[in-house]
Amino acid sequence: MDTLVLLTLTGLGLGALYFLIASGLALIFGLMDVLNFAHGAFLTVSVYTAWRTAGTVGGLLGLLLAAVVGTLTGLLLAAVVELALIRRLYGRAKEQILVTVGLSLAVPALVQTVWGADARPFPVPDALSGTVGILGARVPVNRFLLIAVALLVLAGIHLFLSRTRYGLIVRAGVEDRAMVTALGIDVTRAFTLVFALGGALAGLAGVLGGLYFGSLSPHQGTSLLVFAFVVVIIGGLVSITSVALSALSVGLVQQYANYYAGGYGDLAVVFLLAAVVLARPAAGTGSPLTRLRRALTAPRTRSAGGTA
Repeated sequence: MDTLVLLTLTGLGLGALYFLIASGLALIFGLMDVLNFAHGAFLTVSVYTAWRTAGTVGGLLGLLLAAVVGTLTGLLLAAVVELALIRRLYGRAKEQILVTVGLSLAVPALVQTVWGADARPFPVPDALSGTVGILGARVPVNRFLLIAVALLVLAGIHLFLSRTRYGLIVRAGVEDRAMVTALGIDVTRAFTLVFALGGALAGLAGVLGGLYFGSLSPHQGTSLLVFAFVVVIIGGLVSITSVALSALSVGLVQQYANYYAGGYGDLAVVFLLAAVVLARPAAGTGSPLTRLRRALTAPRTRSAGGTA
């Protein structure tokens, strides 16, 4: 029982981390139709600036400042990339992919040149380095912090999209940008804001990822980005809530499989992705189960030689 509780809460914490990364991807791709492969690069730069801040200040105050610095780093980096590169490429998907893939390769290489290729320990305050007992299991405290932050981010995104002017502008601009521009609304400014918010979420996720794993490396953002894309694909971009549920399912499946299946958590996530993609109905068709039921209940035709 204690093992199951530990695996479940750890999986929820990992799912919360995946959601924080995937939420930025979902915002940028779902609202702006930009597939941002540089999202992991934003995370990498942010976690290194946060690491320097936390190591300089120290303690719980150092972690709070590191979270602020990391989030602002991701926000500013994303805003610069959008203003300098992405703004010229709206509606040109191939060029967007080439630019963001190039950034995803160049930025970690630059970070590795500056700080080296070796992983470094992330300073964890004493208040978050302990464990708490739940149903006989000793669960790390930082797992609960990740879950709480993910819930706050989920609520904040819902409010931004449904209650703020810029959220409504972006949603309308994606549907018909020419019409919104004709009304005198600056859609490009709203797009820059959304891209910057996505970068801020990547920066916050980088700080909490360093706290979760206890270390950081130049390619940490790239490896986490893979699971974030899996989460976004499984979630289907129907809503930000579906992305959150997808992240939780990926985190739980990975943790359970790592323990009960001999460390094959990553492979289990791939199987989960394949199962969801194959079961998802194509446009204009029903689900595989619906198509099978339709085939079984279809009226039989008679041929010249008998019943077909």
